[in-house]
Amino acid sequence: MSRVDAVLFDWGGTLSEHRDVDLLEMWLAAARVLAPDDPEPVAQQLLAAEDHWWRVHVADGDRSGTTEDLLRSVTEETGLDAAAAAYHSAWGETVAHDPYAVDCLSALRAGGLRTGLLSNTHWPRDLHDAWLERDGLLDLLDVRMYTSEMTHMKPHPEAFLALCRELDVAPERCVFVGDRPRDDVAGAKGVGMRAVLMTGRPVPASDVVPDATLPDLRGLPELVASWR
Repeated sequence: MSRVDAVLFDWGGTLSEHRDVDLLEMWLAAARVLAPDDPEPVAQQLLAAEDHWWRVHVADGDRSGTTEDLLRSVTEETGLDAAAAAYHSAWGETVAHDPYAVDCLSALRAGGLRTGLLSNTHWPRDLHDAWLERDGLLDLLDVRMYTSEMTHMKPHPEAFLALCRELDVAPERCVFVGDRPRDDVAGAKGVGMRAVLMTGRPVPASDVVPDATLPDLRGLPELVASWR
């Protein structure tokens, strides 16, 4: 097996904690901007559009997109920027990072490893980076890539290979850590990476075998050290 030079992470459910969130309530924040007199029908449309958006983009070769694309699929009204800002702000109140994330990333970097982040998201970079900075993680990640700025989402090979190019590390010298068997494990292994699955998350199963499993980030530095 090749030596390990970099450890790469998914964001939602991996570096950030999984939270049970009322998705309709999140879209209501945007709908109150777009239709202040009767926001609930618009919020229902936006929620349905988001579900459709994910399914269509996955079926279309894991093509990516942005929150603004999603909003425009429902309405051409003015005020889309303000609606998106309200929606993103509502999510910010729900975001918390894994309590072991800072120690884990610090230990990996102290061991001479590069670190990176690859998130399937339609949210903008500034939003994610602000949350990471708030919780002391931003400067512990050498490269951060968000599919809202990319052509494809995980598990498309190009998403993983783009991250490798930014880090200047070969895929076979990378470990990818994520909570989704299809997006994270199958995608990473498909380009030659080793993959660690974070278990216990309410995500769809997939017929793929990770190289290791962990319930949280505490054991990751030791696991990676055993592969070096």
